[in-house]
Amino acid sequence: MLRRLAAVAVAVAALMGVNATPARAAGHTPGFHYLWSDSMNTPVKLGGFSDCGHNTDTARAYCGGLSGSMRANWWAYPSSWPDTAKSGQLGVYAVGGMYHPEDTVWVAPSPWGDGQMHIRMYRPRSGGDVHSATVVPKRAMGLKYGRYVIRERVSHVGRGFKSAQLLWPVSGGGCSEIDFPESSHDQSPSAFDHPANCGGQDAFDSRASWGSWHTYSTAWSPSSVTFAIDGKVIGTSRHSPNVAMDWDIQNESSLDGEQAAPGSWDQIDITYVEVDTWS
Repeated sequence: MLRRLAAVAVAVAALMGVNATPARAAGHTPGFHYLWSDSMNTPVKLGGFSDCGHNTDTARAYCGGLSGSMRANWWAYPSSWPDTAKSGQLGVYAVGGMYHPEDTVWVAPSPWGDGQMHIRMYRPRSGGDVHSATVVPKRAMGLKYGRYVIRERVSHVGRGFKSAQLLWPVSGGGCSEIDFPESSHDQSPSAFDHPANCGGQDAFDSRASWGSWHTYSTAWSPSSVTFAIDGKVIGTSRHSPNVAMDWDIQNESSLDGEQAAPGSWDQIDITYVEVDTWS
């Protein structure tokens, strides 16, 4: 009876446009072993991802506004940090952002079993900086090789907002970087692998839409980096970084010339993340 009711619930959810895909739906990839996952069923109110300036960019980092398993498993870039456009690292942009996890991120469990982390970026009506957000699964910090899975959608696409959900060297130096999915949200998500020697990057486009539910996976081994959407490979790079990386689920203001208008907003819904180690 319980199984029948669960099946009915999933069917009704599908008719309502609710994501009801079971956890670990992305399947198994040879060579990788399950480490940790989160189905987003621990509630966090807006404001919980606050006071995040403790032991930043280390496995001991935490947000003082979180408690229990959420404090143990999650961190966010603190509100004093600029996003990429604001930082000036890639040039001067008319509109940039500051990270504000305290007023952009919350987690809501679901009666359908598919709780969601919501990230609502926005630019105030008065103008000024975009309020951006980057959340970091702490179990994915400092790993050398691994498989990283995220199931998400952008339920409200705003012009001038993007994601660059990336693997970034713990040391912060060199050119090694893996980005997937990445692009402004009114474009199709792409994948990029930047080699350690600062040579030409490998880039792979997709025909997917940020506005639909998709499962994105990055499988990083000693010999390759493979990118897949809903289990279908969109590209494989042989430029495999050889340094420990952190997985930063980074969401920020666009870098392609688009500008978020005052009063505009954009919302990302994340229903599942998984980290696997390489053996």
